[in-house]
Amino acid sequence: MEPGFPIEDYLRAVSERVEPRLAALAGDGRAAGPPRLAEAVRYALLGGGKRLRPALVLASFEAHGGEHGSAASDLAFRFAVSVEAIHAYSLVHDDLPSMDDDDLRRGRPTVHRAFDEATAILAGDALQALAFRNLLASPDPAVPELGRLLAEAAYRMVEGQMRDIAGEHARLGEAEVTDLMATKTGALVAASVAGGAACAGAQPGPAHRIGLDLGLAFQIADDLLDLTADSATLGKRTGKDAEHGKSTLHGVVGPDEARRRAEGLVDRALSGLVPLGPRAEPLRALARFVYSRKK
Repeated sequence: MEPGFPIEDYLRAVSERVEPRLAALAGDGRAAGPPRLAEAVRYALLGGGKRLRPALVLASFEAHGGEHGSAASDLAFRFAVSVEAIHAYSLVHDDLPSMDDDDLRRGRPTVHRAFDEATAILAGDALQALAFRNLLASPDPAVPELGRLLAEAAYRMVEGQMRDIAGEHARLGEAEVTDLMATKTGALVAASVAGGAACAGAQPGPAHRIGLDLGLAFQIADDLLDLTADSATLGKRTGKDAEHGKSTLHGVVGPDEARRRAEGLVDRALSGLVPLGPRAEPLRALARFVYSRKK
């Protein structure tokens, strides 16, 4: 983690600024729509979490010269909210009995347990639609490119979930596991970093490559936490990867080598941030955090 940088304070500050916008998004259509659907959407979107992806959007925006209080800043927050809605939808669907069959998420019953399976599916569908409606409500000329970036990441994420299912109890090689991680997790993390750069008027390509490295490191760390942490700390059931025969990098190369690979990915991302100078300090701290986190 970046020495001396208060990463927990930074994440808390981002959450405090993003949470009201997420609440407003969750409230869209509540008056006219079925109350149970609205409650499930709110439960899924406002159920806690570190808001890491919005933090990556905003830190990348700052790193690439974006100024808070500007019109571009409003666009960055809008994109951050849409990214988080896509992430929330993915968690709802990943937890379903037909997918990972999880009962606990962030220390609470998963949406299909708190409501029912059909409502959970529809809540996930609604969150995906709300994400794009929120982004498209802005007249900013950068919105089409941001929408394309988010749509591509959302599709890649679905592709990654299919790879994950197909990889259960299979003997995938390292390249196949890397493709799985790059799509299932890496795509949305990469879109977060690239989208923040685009909101600041920078070319998103270099930021996307940095974000993909961070997404891979995040997934390696997540898989290692499932192997070593306890459910109370993580807020979700642990040991499920082994139980379901999931394909992980540590299953191919061993835990120690997987840790080394994750550290190397973070180091490469940090090298890519060097030209951005001091304004990238929050993003550098987040890069360290994706690997060093305990939950």
